[in-house]
Parts: sequence; structure tokens; C-alpha cells
Amino acid sequence: MFKTMTEKIFSNSTGDDVKSGDIVIADIDVAMTHDLTGPLSIKSFYEIGKKVWDSDKIVIPFDHQVPADSLEAADNHIVMRKFVEEQGIKNFYDVNQGICHQILPELGHVVPGEIIVGTDSHTCTHGALGAFSTGIGSTDMAMVFATGKLWFKVPETIRFSVEGELKNNVYSKDLILHVIGEVGADGANYKACEFGGETINNMTVSDRMVLCNMAIEMGGKTGLVEPDNKTLDYLKNRAKKKFKIFKTDLDAPSLEKIHLNVDDLEPQIACPHNVDNVKPVNEVDDEIDQVFLGSCTNGRIEDLRIAAKILKGNEIAKRVRMLVIPASKEVYTKALEEGLTKIFADSGALVCNPCCGPCLGGHIGLIGPGEVSLSTSNRNFKGRQGSPDGEVYLSSPAVAAISAIKGRISIPE
Repeated sequence: MFKTMTEKIFSNSTGDDVKSGDIVIADIDVAMTHDLTGPLSIKSFYEIGKKVWDSDKIVIPFDHQVPADSLEAADNHIVMRKFVEEQGIKNFYDVNQGICHQILPELGHVVPGEIIVGTDSHTCTHGALGAFSTGIGSTDMAMVFATGKLWFKVPETIRFSVEGELKNNVYSKDLILHVIGEVGADGANYKACEFGGETINNMTVSDRMVLCNMAIEMGGKTGLVEPDNKTLDYLKNRAKKKFKIFKTDLDAPSLEKIHLNVDDLEPQIACPHNVDNVKPVNEVDDEIDQVFLGSCTNGRIEDLRIAAKILKGNEIAKRVRMLVIPASKEVYTKALEEGLTKIFADSGALVCNPCCGPCLGGHIGLIGPGEVSLSTSNRNFKGRQGSPDGEVYLSSPAVAAISAIKGRISIPE
């Protein structure tokens, strides 16, 4: 019987011939929790168990509030470090390593064909490497810690088949914003959002991560891209384990297909206060107070290069403050080696340590009442980056960089 990639991954995990709609108990290959959601997982775990099922399959990065910005955050860090020591968890990454969704693939914890769960909704990022990866609640993670298993309803799949060539200064962020704007915030509820076609084949792994990262913003259970030679090249010096590659049968009964052509796609922007409130950038001309370049969506070295190319030799507008936050230590180091950090500093931007930054409204760089943030992150809900009386727009790194120079939302030439 023809099956989707998701159905094949779950069949492999359970040892049964499963299809979409089936309720299954699956083995978990990687379980991730971080400093913000981890303490509740740990508290709940100790109510049901004493020793985790497999300390080698648990990954714990600190990324949301690093370094600790409050006594509460510091207490959370202490709880997490104690748990790591007690349970003998080797894959622990303290405050200097970077954002969970960036460092897991960087450090070889993500490979095709596995089932990955994390106590963060954007865990779906890892589907860019052909894994089934999804966010779960902290109490669900407690059960994973105890048993190494979790129940799932195997989702149906929407395959976004994308053809055509993106114009200059149009990127994967523009594509996913366009898709979300067309489908709506709940248009793919509990679906596996699979991205394929000529345009996706030509994208880098970094670009594919952008697409999968934001699948949750249209209600998706996960985002997926079939592994290919680019995937294997990315994994060559990173993967720490063997893996299986699964691909979707295009005649699978549970597969829904949506076809898109991007030849005429213009830069896109998500306007306050919903990710699906998407317009072409040339229809928006608002002044801005802050630009945030970073996050698990667009904090990779490719994103920093795009912005630095535009900012080089230019100054950020006086009314604007710009935060540049690399997604990981690896990205930060590359930015230093390539001279990007100097370009950002010379332009007037503030380069910060690898972390989530203002993305979740819980750390550095919050906006105040009446202020406007232009962000390369993934959510713009009311109060998301600080004051509920502020506004957040979402864009690509190129739009963010040119807008920082102009002092208002602008389109790259």
C-alpha cells in the first residue's frame, strides 16, 4: 500500500503497518527539553519515576533565558543542572551553545527517519532533515523520560509542491509566510506539512529549516522535507548514528497536494497580531523602533550573511535599534571569522550572545508600549516581544536589514 513519509516513519517505529488516523504508541529516538519548559517536565517526572529510560537520548540545552535574567530563571537553571547530574545526561548544553532547534541538528542529534519530541512547539524544525519531529507538553515529556514512549494519532499529510525560481531578495521566509497567509493559522491543523518540488530541491538545508520551523504557525503537527544529497552532505560530519531514509509515495491515499509557483512571489510580511495576516512588503510603510535579526527561524549564518551584505557601508537609522542574535555558538563563531560581526557593529547594531532573545518576550530586547518591532522570528502575537501595546511584524533578513537602514518597513532593491 502506498504511504506518506510520516506513515512510513511510524510504521518503522512501531513495527506495525500503520496509516493516518491510527492511534499508536511509538518509541522516541530523541527527547529535548530546555530551560524554560524543562523544570515542569522534571517535577512531573519525579512524581512517577526515579531514573530516565535512556540518558543518551535526552538532550537539554539552555537557550530561552541565558544568561539567567531573573532569580526565577537562575533557580530553573539550578533545577535543570541538578537533574542532568543526577540522571547522567551527557547531551547537556549550557548557556553558551545556542538555540535548541539549531544546535540539535548542528551537533548530530537529528537524523532522517527518527521520531523526535521537544517541549517547544517549533521542534518541527527538525523535519527539514527527514525526521518526524514535533512539540509536546512538559507533562507528556515526563512520561517520555520515564518510558521512552508516547502515543500519537498518525497525521494526514499536506504536500506543498513548489515550482519556479525565487526572485532576488525573495527567500524561504517569504515563501512560508505566503503559504501561511493562504492556508490560514488553522488550515493545516494536526497535519504533517511536507514541502517538495523543484524549488525545495534547490534550497539549502538552512532554507528548508525555515519552512519546517513555521509549519506550526498554520496548525501543522510537523514540517517535513524528503532527504536528498543536500541532506546527506549536511549530515556527513555531524550525524552520530545510523539512519533510514523514507520518502512519500505520491499516490498515498491520505496525501493532499497543494501546488504553488513562486516565479512572481514578492517579499512578504506578517502584520500584527497574527502570523497569517500576510501582505506583500510593498503594501506596508510603517515606521519601526526595533529590528530583531535572529531566532530559530532566521538566526543561521546564511541569514546573517544576507543582512550583512545589505548593511555593509550603511548606518542604521537613528530612531532604530537593531539586535543581531546568532542562533548558535557555531554561527556566532563563523560570523566573527567572516567579519560579519564587525559589519553589524559598524552599522550600529548590537550583537548579542546566542539565545532566543526577545522572540518569546522573556529576555533581552523587549519592546515597550506603542513601539514597533520588525523581527525575523516566527510569531507576532499581541505581547509576544514585550508590551501588549506594541506591534510585531515578521519578515526575511533582507527586509529586516533594509528597514533598519530606512527606519521604516521597506523592500530590498
